[in-house]
Amino acid sequence: MTASQALVLSGGGRYADPWHPFAETSGALAGILGEAGFGVETADDVDAALAGLAGPSAAGPDAEGLLTESPGLPDLLVVNVGLPRDGSPSPGTPEAAAGLRRWLADGRPLLVSHSSSTSFLDSPEWEDALGGRWIRGTSMHPKYGRAAIHVVPESGALVAGIGDFELMDERYSYLQTAPGITVHATHTHEHREHPVMWSLNRGGGRTFFDALGHDAASYESPEHRELLLRAIAWLMAS
Repeated sequence: MTASQALVLSGGGRYADPWHPFAETSGALAGILGEAGFGVETADDVDAALAGLAGPSAAGPDAEGLLTESPGLPDLLVVNVGLPRDGSPSPGTPEAAAGLRRWLADGRPLLVSHSSSTSFLDSPEWEDALGGRWIRGTSMHPKYGRAAIHVVPESGALVAGIGDFELMDERYSYLQTAPGITVHATHTHEHREHPVMWSLNRGGGRTFFDALGHDAASYESPEHRELLLRAIAWLMAS
């Protein structure tokens, strides 16, 4: 039986920055995906990898009218990238934009990590599919350090039995969020609860956003890892 395949877009080239060790965090994500039973391909040429998603529809009827998957497309797209600092478009080419647009239009699952909420500013579909984003001049994070994470028990089976936890990380704050998201975890800053994990049913497809994951230390938290394993299972159950 062929394992499910995940494509991890890892911040490289224009999508790298001085603050995030994307190779380390993408490696940690690949490890969790492997634990979930996935074969993993990691691509640091982000625009080229996105362009590769712009081929035929992800699914279509065969000769007998049954729905089949097109070969060559992953089962899950994982995005772990930064914002190009040179002011150039993101996605960076029409082909890359078309690939991202096709993935989202086909209702395919999306796992998004940390600084990816700052990226793909030239794709209106991206913000809708993510369920929110980082807003320059409004969003921020306190200094990196020990973060107390509150798990929202009423947010569903995805968090059942997982208590509040602490880990070393950045705590993204004042993100813009959409009304349709389900918030699974928060942190407190300036007497306000800020979401750091949420899920979104986006009309046939599913998204899970994890604002944690600044560096590999974040993934040493057993609670963080378990939440991601459950999120991956939820994404693939659609």
